[in-house]
Amino acid sequence: MGEHPLAKRKLIDDINSPDDIKKLTNEQIIQLASEIREMLIQVVSRNGGHLAPNLGVVELTLALHKVFSTPKDKIIFDVGHQSYIHKIITGRRKKFNTLRQYGGISGFPKISESKHDAFGTGHSSTSISAALGMAIARDLQHEDYNVVAVIGDGSMTGGMAFEALNNAGNLHKKLMVVLNDNEMSISKNVGAMSEYLYRLRTGEIYTKIKGDFEGWLKSMNFGQDVLKVIQRVKGSVKYLMVPMSVFEELGFTYLGPIDGHDYNGMVGLFETAKRINGPVLVHVLTQKGRGYKPAEENPNKFHGTGPFDIATGKKIGLNNSPPTYTEVFGETIVRMASTDEKIVAITAAMPDGTGLTSFAEKYPERFFDVGIAEQHAATAAAGMAVAGLKPVVAVYSTFLQRAYDSIMHDICMQNLHVTFCLDRAGFVGDDGYTHHGVFDYAYLRSMPNMMIMAPKDENELRHMLFTAINHTGPVALRYPRAYGIGVDIDETIHAITLGKAEVIKYGSDISIWAIGTMVEIAVKVAEKLATDNITATVVNMRFVKPLDKDLLLEHAAKYKTIAVLEEGAVSGGAGSVVLETINESKYSPKVLLFGIPDKFVGHGPREQLLKDIGMDVNNIANKIKGEKFD
Repeated sequence: MGEHPLAKRKLIDDINSPDDIKKLTNEQIIQLASEIREMLIQVVSRNGGHLAPNLGVVELTLALHKVFSTPKDKIIFDVGHQSYIHKIITGRRKKFNTLRQYGGISGFPKISESKHDAFGTGHSSTSISAALGMAIARDLQHEDYNVVAVIGDGSMTGGMAFEALNNAGNLHKKLMVVLNDNEMSISKNVGAMSEYLYRLRTGEIYTKIKGDFEGWLKSMNFGQDVLKVIQRVKGSVKYLMVPMSVFEELGFTYLGPIDGHDYNGMVGLFETAKRINGPVLVHVLTQKGRGYKPAEENPNKFHGTGPFDIATGKKIGLNNSPPTYTEVFGETIVRMASTDEKIVAITAAMPDGTGLTSFAEKYPERFFDVGIAEQHAATAAAGMAVAGLKPVVAVYSTFLQRAYDSIMHDICMQNLHVTFCLDRAGFVGDDGYTHHGVFDYAYLRSMPNMMIMAPKDENELRHMLFTAINHTGPVALRYPRAYGIGVDIDETIHAITLGKAEVIKYGSDISIWAIGTMVEIAVKVAEKLATDNITATVVNMRFVKPLDKDLLLEHAAKYKTIAVLEEGAVSGGAGSVVLETINESKYSPKVLLFGIPDKFVGHGPREQLLKDIGMDVNNIANKIKGEKFD
């Protein structure tokens, strides 16, 4: 055998398709894995992104592409934040330095980006459902390809994953589920499934059964021939008893667990799994953050990270910056909980991301991490509320969409006092359209009994949280993924009058109504208009529901033009409330709506995305200047 032609050069420079992986020797695979990890660390340290999940699946991804052939075979990455290696080896290596950058490649699988991305993802627990759907389509159309779902143990806490497992086992379609078990989702996993997988990992089930079996053997008096047969059977106890559990009962052949960094072992097991004519689950054990010590030691901090210094692992951020809205929320709820024992906090696998870590440490008996299960979180909160507690559900805006029915049916219909704190509302930047929190105003506004508010700054967030928790019905409080704007923080926290807006600047030509993050922009728009002798009143709406109708109609009578600014979908959002209210009145000012248009907006810096849709200061001011002012 001659030396492989790539052996004398950096291997990763010649990896342009999965076919290149199939040509490599085992020694070269080890070298390539190291080079991929180096590339991951270099790019993510500059661009930010999901580092720890990807460092943990390097060998796993290489083994999958060794055994399967995309795009014919379909590999679906659950959530998709662990798909960077897949992107590198499927023709996007040269563009990888543009990861999550404006105009660059996405941080998640995207059908429009590559024929190798079989299914677009961004939210968890969907991969098995999608894979089963593809397997059904394959068989109905008499085609021949493999379908593989790669799902983490964190995503297995989502109910949709079990719905898919149940259906797949019943239909008995040929598909493969790779359970990537690193004991974490974003934070440490919780729940019975996590404990169950731990027992599979450690062999706790097998150890108990084996001990009971050996004790029974010793108590019996068998002949030698019988004993030899029993000894052979005893060696099969682990295979027979450990896997014969949840996955096998659901109709899957269970293989594993196997070391997720043993490339050869995984290749062999995947080849075996590929020959099974039915649903098979391969249990793979990986180390999140593998190959980069700071990420190994703190995988949750490097799950999704901003730019950082490679040598120290410390994040590169603004010096002397104000606290983030998330931090202000976390501090405020801890303070309120100290005087109100009925306050409980709920999160869906994101205590760090939602700012509840301090609450969990100080009030562990009142903190509940339900796993990646937003629908359950909402209905569990409903149960707590009906029994007299004051539940606060902290969740990213984009993920609350998964709990729509629970909010409508279990909370709003019964008018229960549950507070939803929607972090990452509006554009979230580099994670893109799967994570933008832009639809909450529109769909929550349609729910009877729901109150919706958004603060103009970090100080107002504190007062709004106090108002929400001391309300008597469903409340949604939304705020951005951002630093505060640097205002002074009041010593005391007080309630805000429900449904009352705040006029923060007076003018005679136009009334600009803004909500949340757009209030700061509205003030700057007014300042820019003033240079052209157009004076604007600026209103901090505070509430989308209930709207300050009295003030709005007063302005509808006074101004010929009213502008509404919101960092949310313009269809059905805050501007729609204003239009509906004016339409029912005797007044007819022109209403200009500034919001997110009826399309999915890609990834990039928030300021750039706002500019792209005409919601930056200059574009808004120019459109307003185009109106006639007498």
